Amino acid sequence: MTGAVEGAEDAAHAGVAALRGARVGKGDVVVGIAASGTTPYVLAAINYARRRGATTIAITSNEHMPLAQRAEIAISVEIGPEVLTGSTRLKAGTAQKMVLNMLSTAAMVKLGHAYENLMIDAVLTNEKLQERAVRILTEASGASVSAAEDALRAAGHSMRVGLVMLKLGVDAREARKRLTAARGDLRVALEE
Repeated sequence: MTGAVEGAEDAAHAGVAALRGARVGKGDVVVGIAASGTTPYVLAAINYARRRGATTIAITSNEHMPLAQRAEIAISVEIGPEVLTGSTRLKAGTAQKMVLNMLSTAAMVKLGHAYENLMIDAVLTNEKLQERAVRILTEASGASVSAAEDALRAAGHSMRVGLVMLKLGVDAREARKRLTAARGDLRVALEE
C-alpha cells in the first residue's frame, strides 16, 4: 500500500477476468468508472459486461469519450480542468465519489432498505449503530426510547421486525410472519 500500481489500469484482460470471476451476466449492473473515459481496464470490462447481458453504466468526466459511448447509461460530470493538471484524484475523483454515493443510496432505497428517509436494515455490529437503530425506530414509530430498545432486543436486533412490532403492536413472531407474507416488503407488512 505504499507504492502506486499505475500499470494496472492498462491491463484490459484483467478487467475482463475480474467480471468473469464474478460471473457477471443478465440481471447484473456493472458501473465503469474512469475520469478520462479511456482506461483500458474499464473499457474492456464494460464491453465484456454488455456482451454478457449486464446493464452497463459509465461514470466519467467527458461524455464524448469511449466509456460514455460504450455504456448503456452514461453519467458524465463535467468538472472542468483539475487544479493540478494530470491529477484526476482531485475534482474528478470527488465528483465520481458523489455520483457513487447517489447510486448506492438510490439502490438501497429501491431495494427497500429504507423507511421514509431512514435506514431500516443496518447491521448492528457496534454500540454506535445500536444506538442509531433505537433513534430510528423511535422516530419512525413514535414510540418511546425504552419501547424501541425492548422491541429491538425482542426482534433479535432486526430493525425491520422491530418497526413492525412497534407500529402494529404485535410481538416479534407475528412481525416476522407479516414480513414473510409480504415477501419482506415493509410497507405491505405495515399495511401502508
